[in-house]
Order: sequence, then structure tokens, then C-alpha cells
Amino acid sequence: MAEHHRPDGPISWLGLSTVAATIAIDQGSKQWAEASLAQGESIDVLPILSLYRVHNPGIAFSFLADFGVLPLIVITIAITLVVLTFWRTATEGGRWATVGYALIIGGALGNLVDRIIHGHVVDFLFLHIGDRTLFVFNLADAALTLGPAILIIIYLWPGKSRHGDGAVPGS
Repeated sequence: MAEHHRPDGPISWLGLSTVAATIAIDQGSKQWAEASLAQGESIDVLPILSLYRVHNPGIAFSFLADFGVLPLIVITIAITLVVLTFWRTATEGGRWATVGYALIIGGALGNLVDRIIHGHVVDFLFLHIGDRTLFVFNLADAALTLGPAILIIIYLWPGKSRHGDGAVPGS
């Protein structure tokens, strides 16, 4: 799966298109949720997944909800710049690393757009087990989870060669 060559950079076709697609899909889904789902009303989709629109003033699990919009915007921009720096300086991982970094940037920017426009993030995917709430999230959050998962597999998978060949077991 992983490649030993340098990832395409943030300004590459793959990088830009993945970031843009992530933001577009995230923002489109949030616009749909805002227009179609009543605040706080649950619609079952699967036994563990419901549509349930809420406004999250914080970050994951409403952490830092009392922090205020401006500090969260600044934190998001700072973390985005750090990820961009790691991406620009990455020397291995190939296209999969490009996708991983781009999903992180796209997810962060998708939620940043919400914070700037609305002062909160629109969440609408409710993961639960029976009456037990796991979390409510959006597609930007999914990208912010999938991106690091891809990078962990590429860079930290047990048994991955450290001699620069980028081999991942099963690839």
C-alpha cells in the first residue's frame, strides 16, 4: 500500500483535489443537514447510526466549548499549518500519504468554514449503541479520523520496513 517515494505536495493535483473534494462534500452534507433535519430530532438509519443535527461550539466531544470561537479558529489554523509543514517535508509515503494529509487539511478547513460562518460546527451523524451515545460527528470529522489512520498505517504499521522501501504487510 505505501510507496517509498515522496508524497505529492499540498499544491499537487492529488493534494488540491482531495482537499477540495473533502471540503465540498462536507459543506454540502452540512447544508443538507441544516435544511432537512430538525435540530435535536433523531432519524434512525442503521441500528448504530442515526441522523441527529446538533451545533457543536467546541471541538471533538464538545471539548473547549467554552473557549470561544476566535481561539478555536486560531487553534485550527495553527494545527493546519503544522500539518502542512509535515506534509511539505515528508520524504516517504507516496500517494497514500498525500491522501492522508489532504483528508486532515480538508476536514480541518471544512470545520473551520463552519466556525467562521456560524460560530459553531454542524454535526449530524449520531453513532450510538442502543441508548448509549458514542458521539455525534460530521464528514469533516470522518476525514479528520481517516487521514491520520492512513498515515499511521503508512508510517507506523508494525513490521514496516525502515529501510525506505515503504513496504506494508499485505501490500
